[in-house]
Amino acid sequence: MSDLETIRSAIVAKLVGVTDVGQVHGYERYAKNKPDLVEYYVADNRLKGWHVRRVGTRETSKSLGRYVRVYRWQIRGFMALDDADQSELLFDTLIESICSAFRADDTLGGVVDSCIIGEEAGIQIQDSGPVMFAGVLCHSATLALNTRVYL
Repeated sequence: MSDLETIRSAIVAKLVGVTDVGQVHGYERYAKNKPDLVEYYVADNRLKGWHVRRVGTRETSKSLGRYVRVYRWQIRGFMALDDADQSELLFDTLIESICSAFRADDTLGGVVDSCIIGEEAGIQIQDSGPVMFAGVLCHSATLALNTRVYL
């Protein structure tokens, strides 16, 4: 398994370990029709799920011929909006639980050297707000994570 696959699997496993996170996919799921797409993200009778995508890689060479690779990951999540149960607050709490899970394990179980790159530590919230996803009004969040490995 390559570093990329191993890191992706560790990120997915970390997400799956978060209580009530919903469905988690190691890649962005697609479907030809909306009901099938919704089904990929349903958990406990509610559209709620996440996918992980590598959006960048930067490789540098430090002294003595040591190579360092930093992967930039995007973690995108959706949860069906339900004003009656104050779903925005539930979704924000879920995002904070994800942040806490990654903060508690900076090396993803020893898979990476660190998730602290420069001043960024762990999960960064890039965007959060309502969207239409597969015909369903949802909360959505785009999270970012950097991981560093020495080659």
